[in-house]
Amino acid sequence: MIDNINSIFKNYTSYINGWENYKRASVTIPLVQKDNNIFILFEVRSKTLRYQPNEICFPGGKIENDETPIVTAIRETSEELGINESNINVISSLDIFISPFNILIHPFLIELNNIASINTNAEEVEKIFLVPLDYLLKTEPLAFTNSINMIPHNDFPYDLIPNKKQYKFNTGSYEVLFYNYDGYVIWGLTARILYNFISVLKAKNYQIP
Repeated sequence: MIDNINSIFKNYTSYINGWENYKRASVTIPLVQKDNNIFILFEVRSKTLRYQPNEICFPGGKIENDETPIVTAIRETSEELGINESNINVISSLDIFISPFNILIHPFLIELNNIASINTNAEEVEKIFLVPLDYLLKTEPLAFTNSINMIPHNDFPYDLIPNKKQYKFNTGSYEVLFYNYDGYVIWGLTARILYNFISVLKAKNYQIP
């Protein structure tokens, strides 16, 4: 009988428990080489968008049912920046970000080969701007920690758990980060993904040439 289980899991690819209940998206962290320096490209979302208008973000969007995360990342970056996919060089996948607000994001580190060809999609992107990687390596973000509490619904079956309504649910915390550059405030999910990337560089003792 255990042979049947072995056959099922022989080529099994592990992922995130409960991912079906999350909104899934892919984003890219676009690196740009310019004037012998390295920059990260950010977008300012269009003011007319229904979701998070005028906020700063990385290129990216929802993972469609027939897409892999990397396909979504390349497609969305190409569409939003108005560039050919051949101008996108994928360097690496990065750590998956799981938000306590049912959002799961696959980040990818990329290089943009020809930024002169960028022609942003005005329906989605208000404008783009570049931040020197050196600045981000030297700048610690502001950090604010918030509490996360579990609030059971009215129909929660307290009779099935120990201590009934006196049960002490665990509490969690969620850190919100803020980077400020030249009047632009990078925060929220974008800042968390950015910080993770910067932390990897620092851990590897990366130095700007």
